[in-house]
Amino acid sequence: MNLASIKENKEIEKRITVTPEIAKKYISLGFNLTLPNNYAAHLGFNDEEYKNLGVSLLDSEEEIIKNSEIIVQLGLPDNEKLPLFRENQTLIGSLNAFSNKEKLENLKSKKINCFSLELLPRITRAQSMDILSSQANLAGYKAVLEAFQVYERAIPMMMTAAGTIPAAKVLVVGAGVAGLQAIATAKRMGAVVFATDVRMASKEQVESLGGKFLTVEGAENLETEGGYAKEASEEFKKKQEELLTETLKKIDIVICTALIPGREAPKIIKEEMFKNLQQGSVIYDLAAVQGGNTEFTELDKIVEKDGVKILGEANILNKLPVSASNLYSKNVFNFISNLYDKENMKLNINLEDEIIEKTLIK
Repeated sequence: MNLASIKENKEIEKRITVTPEIAKKYISLGFNLTLPNNYAAHLGFNDEEYKNLGVSLLDSEEEIIKNSEIIVQLGLPDNEKLPLFRENQTLIGSLNAFSNKEKLENLKSKKINCFSLELLPRITRAQSMDILSSQANLAGYKAVLEAFQVYERAIPMMMTAAGTIPAAKVLVVGAGVAGLQAIATAKRMGAVVFATDVRMASKEQVESLGGKFLTVEGAENLETEGGYAKEASEEFKKKQEELLTETLKKIDIVICTALIPGREAPKIIKEEMFKNLQQGSVIYDLAAVQGGNTEFTELDKIVEKDGVKILGEANILNKLPVSASNLYSKNVFNFISNLYDKENMKLNINLEDEIIEKTLIK
């Protein structure tokens, strides 16, 4: 089978879907792999490296799409490339099914199989394909580094002859994959870390990393069957706001990671809470792409409100593109390995397989 990937829009995406390590695996599996020239030169992977593995390189992305049966991408290809796709092709990637419904409907109407990997079920068998977890791990780590860089004080406690510098106090809002990595990273760098989440199941995980878990009295476990956070009641939100308002008085840095799949991010750090934060405090908002966890988050800007700096980026993983590409490309390869019938050299779209059924756009 002919498998390919085309270039992402480099202005917004530096990651790639096929690293040389994974290209070798595709070829070993029996695929004919085609990539555009200079596909990954910006990451230090040159064309010669791909050629030596048996990859075909072409100038024309139109020709690549035309001659391929499977196309693997990070995001949905640009609008001018979508009309090039043809019947019976398969497109696999993080297609953002919630916000790209119309475009995906158009592709489906052309009998193109679209698999959106952010829809993977949270089951053990799908863990090696879980693009959200692999990328969120890196995002949580990098968010802490970015916040610490803007924060104009030391992070760990330091005892000197001139006096003691207290450790920075960090609050992580949302203890999913990104939040847990943020906790671990902040702890390793010497900060005192607090965390909050509507899912009570995360308490043990937070404490195992050395963080202090904050929760309201009589808290419920607001967790979906898939392990994601779900919308809280108004009463819970009020209690949580009171807890956060009081907690923020002692916090120097806030890392926001709270998301609800397919919904706008919940506004957790409200305007009236800012007066409780100290001058010079920093908020890094990983939920910025979905509207942000604060009322003042703006994409790709540092906003200052009452002496507090708020950061939010459209794609923080562009600052770790090699590591992110290595993990993402492995996730996609593992998904295709599950989908591919090696003996008959074709895709087996078996809707009785939960992984396939959940990710296929129907």
